[in-house]
Amino acid sequence: MDLTIKQLQQRLESQGYICDQDLVITLYLSLKLAKPLLVEGAPGVGKTEVAKALAGALDTELIRLQCYEGLDENRALYEWNYQRQLLKIEIARGSCDPAVLEKDLFDLEYLLERPLLKAIRSEKQVVLLIDEIDKTDPEFEAFLFELLSDFQISIPEVGTLKAKQIPAVVLTSNGERELSDGLKRRCIYLYIDYPTIEKEVRILQVKVPQAREELVHQVVRAVNYIRSHLDLKKKPSIAETLDWAQALVAMHVDALTPEILGQTLNLFLKNRDDQETLKREVGLSGLLKKIRELEEDATGPAAVTCHCGHHHLCGGSTHGNRSN
Repeated sequence: MDLTIKQLQQRLESQGYICDQDLVITLYLSLKLAKPLLVEGAPGVGKTEVAKALAGALDTELIRLQCYEGLDENRALYEWNYQRQLLKIEIARGSCDPAVLEKDLFDLEYLLERPLLKAIRSEKQVVLLIDEIDKTDPEFEAFLFELLSDFQISIPEVGTLKAKQIPAVVLTSNGERELSDGLKRRCIYLYIDYPTIEKEVRILQVKVPQAREELVHQVVRAVNYIRSHLDLKKKPSIAETLDWAQALVAMHVDALTPEILGQTLNLFLKNRDDQETLKREVGLSGLLKKIRELEEDATGPAAVTCHCGHHHLCGGSTHGNRSN
């Protein structure tokens, strides 16, 4: 990879992925050193999007292995095409040496490629996403060690297959369980936290360009306050912030009101108890007040003139009689 750090960041942002310098440098080093990147963070902070944006930035294929409890090597690496093997046996019955037939039956052409094998055998460098590795068991982690350290896999009937082109590997984890030291040792580590207000505003401006600037700031500050100040079972993710903003645009909303908040609460708080926590501890009108306070903290009090001719210090709030 002959990209510079700046060029990599520009390419990622051209894919709509807004990233800070720390993320870009870590991803750059992962590519330069040909080491897998392990990305941890809460659900919905953009871990999977790192791999998607990287594939777009490198103009290559994204191969995804979605992990789950009970995942084994047959689903992740390969399976033998038993139907083709049986057909071969029927065709060759009595017409060739059994030893030769057995050798032919376990040729690469009878393998059904799963994501890991597909990534290893690709003629072009690909991005291999091993998504939510923390959902698998420690035995599966150990199975991955050979791939992650030597970029090769061993198939008993065939032998060792080395990568034709070393893939860019991204593993993600939601932190549901502690990953092994062996896995971490083979990777470069990156933790992605919830974004700052400024970064999330930029994300919405890129992803939901139809939204008015005032609405974007209100949405982001509301979500930021909810994440920071309420004890929730499920904090709203970036994906839910985007869903909420897109819904508000579809409803032709220019600014938040208590009524609009109540109507769209289920878009960013997807747990009944969390919705009740917000209503009980802050209230819908109270949340709008907190948004105005955050705006004032960010910009400082600003003098505005109402149509009545009086000056008010409203700190960037939406004063009903504010003039332009």
